Amino acid sequence: MAKTARPTYVCAECGWATPKWVGRCGECQAWGTVDVQGAQPAVRTKAAPVSSPARPISQIDVEASAAVTTGLTELDRVLGGGMVPGAVLLLAGEPGVGKSTLLLETAARWARTGERVLYVSGEESAAQVRLRAERTGAVHDELYLAAETDLGALLTHVEQVSPTLLIVDSVQTIGSSDVEGVPGGVTQVREVASAVIQLAKRENIGTLLVGHVTKDGSVAGPRVLEHLVDVVLQFEGDRHSRLRLLRAIKNRFGPVDEIGCFDLGDGGLVEVPDPTGLFVSRHAQPVPGTCVTVTLEGRRALLAEVQALTVETNAPSPRRTTSGVDSSRMAMILAVLTKHCGMPLGKQDFYAATVGGARLAEPAVDLALALAAASGVSGLTVPSDVVVLGEVGLAGEVRPVASLETRLREAARIGFKRAVVPAGGLRPDVPGMSTMAVSSVEQALGVLATAPATRLRALD
Repeated sequence: MAKTARPTYVCAECGWATPKWVGRCGECQAWGTVDVQGAQPAVRTKAAPVSSPARPISQIDVEASAAVTTGLTELDRVLGGGMVPGAVLLLAGEPGVGKSTLLLETAARWARTGERVLYVSGEESAAQVRLRAERTGAVHDELYLAAETDLGALLTHVEQVSPTLLIVDSVQTIGSSDVEGVPGGVTQVREVASAVIQLAKRENIGTLLVGHVTKDGSVAGPRVLEHLVDVVLQFEGDRHSRLRLLRAIKNRFGPVDEIGCFDLGDGGLVEVPDPTGLFVSRHAQPVPGTCVTVTLEGRRALLAEVQALTVETNAPSPRRTTSGVDSSRMAMILAVLTKHCGMPLGKQDFYAATVGGARLAEPAVDLALALAAASGVSGLTVPSDVVVLGEVGLAGEVRPVASLETRLREAARIGFKRAVVPAGGLRPDVPGMSTMAVSSVEQALGVLATAPATRLRALD
């Protein structure tokens, strides 16, 4: 007699499973989303014929899985060289960030090479996609469009068109009539993703899936979706800025510490191979309260400018406002300046911001924040040809930072001549760049000057 398995209760939001019913999901804390998945008789799987015999790994042919360029240099950078045939990519991002525009541009570039592309839209009609393609210049005869929300119809389109690149926008809008639940539910998303992945692997079709995100920015649906695909890409951007960043969260074929930069305009997405100038404002003369640092986004070094402003106040609790900078990190740096450098910040409203909407979260920008704040208080300036790098500790010490040579080379390429760096660790020899080592914030304040060369001194 076959043994009957107990029913399993699954959350429709995140896929969390439990052997008994509960009113609130133990993973995502959503109410009323846990429902029974059904009980199936437990059977023992028997041995079955294999599709192909196992071979030594040295005899496996890898030529067929060589990466193919997508036509977008920034996308190829993130993927590790291009699209691998048969690979399945999941692209996630907030509504309106430009996911569909990016995929339509990728489809057009792919079609211009003579390869056939199938774009399946479950959110828009084919006419709506055509209108956007005309606006962005993505119309091509090898680019096929289909508006479908049924999984079976999608598979039929693939058989008829025989594309080398398949784009599904989005996986949450496609449903299968053979599975219970509404499109976007845990069961439906798992079934659609599994069917598309099996087709991509069997026919060696590069596949791009669009995924929705929750309000906290994570991919919506079951977590197993991210495990099934080969690459998970996150498309980020501030709605008040045209800059868009593409980063890999998971990548089976390349690194996960690369980013791609795009400019979203009326004519679509434009690649930005050198985004450094977007985060630095050039001044004819040094301005108090400004300091330039170098931050790392993945492997890419970007120059960013920090600006600080202080205003006297009689309020019992001075205001501390930041934009693009972690407020708790900034509060710690202000405490260090007050305790170890004697800065009179107790009666000052303080404002800190970055240029161009850059977000600075890594500790390597601490010293630049400290010098910008000190410059805003004292009215002295940081010379315009100096970049500042270093992590600040609570004792006022300056700690070493990672990838110092990469940062200094990027600063030298832009035209900076001098750099304030931590005293600990190795100091790389970068042509055209002189370094000044500091061991404390108080020592680093020696770079403040009323003119670029009056008080600046080497601190070796």
